[in-house]
Amino acid sequence: MSDSEAIAARLRSLPKVDVLLADPTIAALPRVVAVGAIRAVLDRLRALIRDGSLDHVPPVPPLVLAEARVLVDGKLQPVINATGVVVHTNLGRAPWAPQALDAVARVAGGYCDLELDLASGTRGGRLRGPNELLAFLTGCEAALVVNNNAAAVLLALTALARGKEVICSRGELVEIGGSFRVPDVIASGGARLVEVGTTNRTRASDYAAAIGPDTALLLKVHPSNFRIIGFTEEPDRADLVALGRARGVVVVEDLGSGCLARASDAVDEPTVREVLATGVDLVMFSADKLLGGPQAGVIAGRRDLVEVLRKHPMYRALRVDKVILAALEATLVLHAAGAPTPVDAMIRATSESLVPRAAALVAALRASGVVGLVVPSDGAVGGGAVPGRGLPGLAVRVVVPKPDRVEQALRVGRPAVLARVADGALVFDVRTVPDVSISALAGAITRAITAP
Repeated sequence: MSDSEAIAARLRSLPKVDVLLADPTIAALPRVVAVGAIRAVLDRLRALIRDGSLDHVPPVPPLVLAEARVLVDGKLQPVINATGVVVHTNLGRAPWAPQALDAVARVAGGYCDLELDLASGTRGGRLRGPNELLAFLTGCEAALVVNNNAAAVLLALTALARGKEVICSRGELVEIGGSFRVPDVIASGGARLVEVGTTNRTRASDYAAAIGPDTALLLKVHPSNFRIIGFTEEPDRADLVALGRARGVVVVEDLGSGCLARASDAVDEPTVREVLATGVDLVMFSADKLLGGPQAGVIAGRRDLVEVLRKHPMYRALRVDKVILAALEATLVLHAAGAPTPVDAMIRATSESLVPRAAALVAALRASGVVGLVVPSDGAVGGGAVPGRGLPGLAVRVVVPKPDRVEQALRVGRPAVLARVADGALVFDVRTVPDVSISALAGAITRAITAP
């Protein structure tokens, strides 16, 4: 049989739409969803057969059901994070506090006073709550909230330095996740980058020598996901601030992780208050990392500069909605009260405090005939915060014949579980597994191991 004849035969072997609709598992779907999923799957299979990528036709109903799952349930689903990485970018970063969830529920299903002053009946600013809370927590004069920290940096560069120069140390021209590169962001903001110093050593005198008539900003950038150690030097913020004051140049810092208060000795990030106290004019940071809130970018600092950013046309495209503001306010209220967010609690957890959780998982597995062993484990803050510093804790190690296969089964299961494979075994770090999820995790592990 020639190749063309083989392709034709495979195309003919594809089941017809009406035959698939009669399959009991597919017939249980809403008809419009079933028809759409069938056609999408058949079109994809035909394309693969015609270009020679498919030499046999797989069972089609399971493919249709997988296609329909997105149409029926959507794509996003909860994941049990057993990696020990607290702020896991691929898993949505910071889990929200119950208070943030309650705040969202109160405003999302109806109307709220987003831009209305209820006392006067006149229009009010949407950032009244966050402004007061951030002023209390950081000492800033004013603040602005946009949809993420990259947007905060881009807005500041565009509003304050478009057509002018931005001076930044070569050691801080970083790239973080998603190909976010500082030089590219500066260019996108319409500014010109002036590099100073070297990768490992930069002094205030390097900035001073580079300042010219077109200099708009001195930009300091948190290294985020790496550390440079050894023969290094960087200027004190106070020296940069003094230089900026003397030369009439604004000093801006991308602080990245948004540390409001150190949750443990493992977090040696500077706090926003500490940075602003040195006189830095504007600080930008994420709300969904160490702050423990929803995805947002915060700009805090001098009132006059924040007002310039607020009036810029780009701000309207970057501002956040009532849901994010409600979650952010509730998270900031927790910080103001000195109460821990879920991120704080996970970072603060010690090996001793994790013993009951690890033991509960071992006991739940034993009840299903699965042997687990409690072992030491190094977690991580994640999200680009505190790179290179581990969080000593505990994990449960489960030895199975094919750990990679079981790990994949856990990832695609319901609930989905993300774990580590190390030394031929599965490792479940309990730091990032809430107590209420232990039973579900044990069940998912048991099903993945015993699946044919």
